[in-house]
Amino acid sequence: MIDFGLCRKIMDSMSGVVVGKAEALELLMVALLADGHVLIEDVPGLGKTLIAKTLAQTIGGSFKRVQFTPDLLPADITGFNIYNRKTGQFHFQPGPVMANVLLADEINRTIPRTQSSLLESMEERQVTVDGQTYLLPRPFFVIGTQNPIELEGTFPLPEAQLDRFLLRIHLGYPEGDEEITIMERFRKEDPLLNLKPVVEPEQITHLQEARKDIIVSRPVMEYISAITGATRSHEKVRFGVSPRGSLGLMRACQALAALRGRSYVLPDDIKHLAPAVMAHRIILKDQERLRGLTPEMFLKELINQIPVPSPSM
Repeated sequence: MIDFGLCRKIMDSMSGVVVGKAEALELLMVALLADGHVLIEDVPGLGKTLIAKTLAQTIGGSFKRVQFTPDLLPADITGFNIYNRKTGQFHFQPGPVMANVLLADEINRTIPRTQSSLLESMEERQVTVDGQTYLLPRPFFVIGTQNPIELEGTFPLPEAQLDRFLLRIHLGYPEGDEEITIMERFRKEDPLLNLKPVVEPEQITHLQEARKDIIVSRPVMEYISAITGATRSHEKVRFGVSPRGSLGLMRACQALAALRGRSYVLPDDIKHLAPAVMAHRIILKDQERLRGLTPEMFLKELINQIPVPSPSM
């Protein structure tokens, strides 16, 4: 059975550093428990890097950061073989992907070839270099970031890459009181320097396994299927949510139920998480986008039209 108290302990520890982002931190924990990855899309200076570092330090895991640039190569991420002249053999030099938490900073600033080098790592938790496969540490959690306001010098993430991110999160600006709290908290020193781990990476792996025991009833599965199916057949949509999206939403809802102290998933969990899980997987038709419709707006309308399963179902 999942340890609800331990989940809350991790959240409380992170809140001691990160100010006023309770919903974002909850979504981050949802992705971690669901063994997924997160794409944070927002303007610079809102704490994307701080959140990634705080999570890694809280779970006692290793942390690596890659600053994505146009000249970055796949080997700069996955690693490469080096020839040892003394032994006459090649030795694998691990790349930054060999970490518990990998921050892929400004991931849309590198070429698609380099972006795609993360596909195997994110899906299969392994890298293959020169025909040799290396397993990644567990847990393995990618936090990608991108700036939505700068287009020059960027390469939009391909659909296959976006589909590997379980959730897309928007942080937003802090409120007035929250910004004052940030200044007070960071006035003398960075609180991250004194942050102690509250769990070990192995405990996170156990929580991920225990999350699988959260009950998802047949009516709830049918509700998820109805929503994802509707995105594929709707007249406003060019490409809808894939089966990977359905599985991702189910796992995310299990994780949310665990964080909220339940052993079962409710339809409200699906309503709450559907925009974060599904919006970046939907491609609207051009005429709808020109009219100002966003995937988030479309999903809100769509979910309101689909009957919610009753408790007796």
